[in-house]
Order: sequence, then structure tokens, then C-alpha cells
Amino acid sequence: MPPKLLSPVFPCLIFLTLLLLSLYSSLLSQPPPAVPPPNRPLCNLFKGHWVIDPTSKPLYDHTCPFHRNAWNCLKNQRENMGLINSWKWEPESCALPRIDPARFLGLMRNKNIGFIGDSLNENFLVSFLCVLRVADMGARKWKKKGAWKGAFFPKFNVTVGYHRAVLLAKYQWQPKQSTVDDQDGLKGIYRVDVEIPADDWVNISDFYHVLVYNTGHWWGYDKFPKETPLVFYRGGQPIFPPIGMLDGFKVVLENMVSYIQKQVPVRTLKFWRLQSPRHFFGGEWNQNGSCVFSEPLQEFQLDLWFDPRNKGVNKEARQLNHLIEDALQGTGIRLLDLTHLSELRADAHPAIWLGKKDAVAIWGQDCMHWCLPGVPDTWVDVLSELIRGSLETG
Repeated sequence: MPPKLLSPVFPCLIFLTLLLLSLYSSLLSQPPPAVPPPNRPLCNLFKGHWVIDPTSKPLYDHTCPFHRNAWNCLKNQRENMGLINSWKWEPESCALPRIDPARFLGLMRNKNIGFIGDSLNENFLVSFLCVLRVADMGARKWKKKGAWKGAFFPKFNVTVGYHRAVLLAKYQWQPKQSTVDDQDGLKGIYRVDVEIPADDWVNISDFYHVLVYNTGHWWGYDKFPKETPLVFYRGGQPIFPPIGMLDGFKVVLENMVSYIQKQVPVRTLKFWRLQSPRHFFGGEWNQNGSCVFSEPLQEFQLDLWFDPRNKGVNKEARQLNHLIEDALQGTGIRLLDLTHLSELRADAHPAIWLGKKDAVAIWGQDCMHWCLPGVPDTWVDVLSELIRGSLETG
């Protein structure tokens, strides 16, 4: 009997088997896939602690032409300025590099930065100007309509300006119309139009590429006592029933945030600086409050000083911060949370070193603003790092 012919399928099976064995052998010879590294923690520049760094030196001195005299603590010979500027802020999960003024101005070439708010943003601005001047000694003072002050850096075509708008919303003094009955002690009111931005910053958004907002320190009964209160208007009419200071703050926040969202270009980097804490000890600014301290507070002391539940003289910072955080939810405005790192630095205010002989007798100690050079220089490091990260990553 002749042998059976092999099925034509059989050679195909052999070929496929050899091919699969070859592929399998090739896979075995490959190195195992790399295990992806664990996720690195996000860098939170706002959480950390202060450490002594003997090598830390300010980038500028008392000769900076942008100084404001009351904050020029070197010129006014405030005690311990060397120690005050030896403290370095260290975030918990990453490093905070000191600003490189030349590199930063190079990154910002042909762009402008604006600060809008009260004198604490001016304090911030002066620090920024003095730091940046290190890279452009030809920097000159700058001012245009609506701006309070600023500087132009010609080597880089960069302008940094400040627009003073203490409530952000428009407000104006209206004296009492009648003097027939003065028993209530009312001298007049400050009318606040909650939906109308102050004239100082209403038409500036196209000029700036970075904007830093703040408000808070004027929202108190020391600024607007019952004899000259804030009265809130909407649509040209008083809000009825009348609302108090804190509710007025909330309504203004909501309206100003809405205005920024609608009117400021999306491409503009927008920051809202949370409160710069005060450090009055033993009383308010007009009640012999003092801040002549030689070192920062300890972490465990902070709630005693700042927790609103303790009803101390410095409680407003955290109270207002909560309202600001709520108002910014879901917006394109980034929180610049410099409160915690500043809460610790009770040692770094001008206090009694104000540059004028009778300043303390008239105004009390300054436990609100900051010595320069000083803590606001760290604010500059934080802000510049956030701006750099945003611009370099698009």
C-alpha cells in the first residue's frame, strides 16, 4: 500500500509553531519594563517652617530708591535686622529657590506685573521692586493714570505697578445732609457700590500679564466706626435690609471676582494674596498694642494669636481668608496663601522704628506692615516661583 500523502496543512502548522517559539524567545530576552517611579508629592510652597540660615543675606539695602521710609528698617536702625533676615522659609515637601532677578526679568521680558489692593500689597510691591533692581540698576520710578506707584525696568521692558484700591469696590464719602439732630453721632457715610470696581484699577487689565489682588485690612470698625460707617449699595440703591461689615465683604468679593472673571483676559495670570497677619500684642494699634519681638512665634502659639474662636485682636486674617477661599472656588484666580508663613514672623514688623520722631505717639506701633528687607522678600520668592512655573510649562 503506498504511503499516505501528508496534508498540506501540516507544514503550515510547523511554520507557525516555529514562529511563535521564536517570538516567545525574543520576548524572554527583553529586559522587564521599568517600574514607574512613585508619584512625587506636589510642591506646596505655603506649608513649611522657618530655619536659621547664617548665609542668608538680603539682595538690597537701605539705599534702594523705591523704599518707603516707614518700612526701611535698616535706615531706621531697627534692632536685630541681621537676625530677622537670617531666617529662611523651607517648604516641607520641596525647596524654595531664592529669586534670580536677572533670570526672572528675562522670563518676563516685554510683560508687566500689577498689584491691586491695600498698603500690604504696596509693601509687597516695594520688596519686589528692590529685589528686581539688582538686575537692572537703570530701573526708574513709573506712574500712569490710575496707578499709585511702580517701576520700569528698561533692560527688559518690564513694568511692575501698584494700584491702590483698599476695598477693591468703589467707595466715596457722603457727609450727613442734616445737622438738626446730631444725637446719633453720625457724621456721614462711606457709600460702597458693591458691583463697581474702584476707578484706580477698572481699565488696566489689558496692560498687565500678571495681576496680584488683595483686600482685607480696611474691613474693620477701626477704619469705619459707627460715626462714619460703610453703607452698601447695589444698582444705585442701598441694600435693604442693611448688611454689616462682614456680609458686605462677602458681597463685594463675589462681585469683584465675577468682574475679574469676565473682564480680565483668560491668558493673564491671576493671583489673590490671602491676608498678611498682624501681630499686635496686649491691645490694638491704638490701645498700646506692641510687637517688639526678637524671634518668630512657635507653631503651637499660632491658634492663640489668630484663631477667630479666641476673639483676639489679630483674628481677622483667618476669618477673612475663609470668605476669600469660598469666593474663589471654581475660578481661574489662584490663591497666594502667604498667611501661615507670615503668622510665625512676629519679629519682623517695623514696630517702633518708623523713621519719624513722633510716629509711635501719633499712630502707635506698626505691627501690620513689614520691615524691608524682610518677610515680603520671601513672598517675592514664592510668587516668582509660581509665575516661573506657570510660564515655563505654558
